[in-house]
Amino acid sequence: MVIIFGATGFIGIYLAERLSEQGTQILATDINSAGIEFYEKKGISFVSIDITKKEDFKKLPVDGVEAVIHLAAMQPANVSETTYDPLKYIEVNVIGTINVLEYCRKSKINKIIYTSSHRNTQGLWKYGKPVREKDGRSIKYDGEYAMFSISESAAQDCVEHYRKQHGLKGIIFRLPPVYGYGPHTKIFWHGKPVKTGFQIFIENAMAGKAIEVWGDCRIGRDIIYIKDVTEAFILALKCSDVEGLYNISSGRSIPLIEEVQNIIKIFCGKNGESKIFYKPEKSNSIEPFRYDNSKAKEDFGWEPKYSFEDMLIDYKREMESGQYSFLVEKRMRMLEKQ
Repeated sequence: MVIIFGATGFIGIYLAERLSEQGTQILATDINSAGIEFYEKKGISFVSIDITKKEDFKKLPVDGVEAVIHLAAMQPANVSETTYDPLKYIEVNVIGTINVLEYCRKSKINKIIYTSSHRNTQGLWKYGKPVREKDGRSIKYDGEYAMFSISESAAQDCVEHYRKQHGLKGIIFRLPPVYGYGPHTKIFWHGKPVKTGFQIFIENAMAGKAIEVWGDCRIGRDIIYIKDVTEAFILALKCSDVEGLYNISSGRSIPLIEEVQNIIKIFCGKNGESKIFYKPEKSNSIEPFRYDNSKAKEDFGWEPKYSFEDMLIDYKREMESGQYSFLVEKRMRMLEKQ
């Protein structure tokens, strides 16, 4: 059995389904019950767990668990300016992680995979080189990602401590932006709800409307597709000798103009093809970065399969199927509550 914490989130839903398809017994857990109906239809067991509460872990089995996947986290994209509380980042991302690790230790679970944002390397982006695992961290101590980065770095260190102190095989997946159908409609940006640029581009392309490209269109970011991420989990779970930090990334920086051109190619239809208007005088707020993913390939044979165009084709297919529409509905409800 594999237990997934944070299972009603974007990555959790895709991963649980993929593992279940392969015959892995899954126990899905989350504080949010939004995905219960999805899991019932899939025949996957679900338990409501708040990882900040030790007593909740009594609901979980103590035998027969091969591995834990820890996806539960508090992120700025889900936090409004009125609900921001730095203590919450510590409670969920640090104390919650310690509680998960203690559950693993006491239950003699051999392996944990913890996912972490790439934000705690922000100071390394300025050098223009692909960030490697051995390059360490460089946290930006101001801005909306500060407490997030601080708390996630502490959580990573807790995983490493339990790996060294208790022999738990701890794996940390460092993820750049993960794209896929579900979470990229609206987010909180500096505490305010905004529609993402990615969503705006898609909606304009589908309507045949013009698309404005702001700032330097040649710069870009390392973006990874959700289905490439799920395959990394599957391969890492199968390998008995994999431990430590891994960049799970595309390995390349995708220029903004390439994003837009591919979105137009895939999403424009009966309403005509969108025209591109360049607005270099307007800031696009993109910080360029990319990550070296060669360690994952060397250690457990993972490498991304989806190009950005392939990703968009599959994204459109998932969108039209409606299979994960509840992820969009869940995000809309979350935004309305705050």
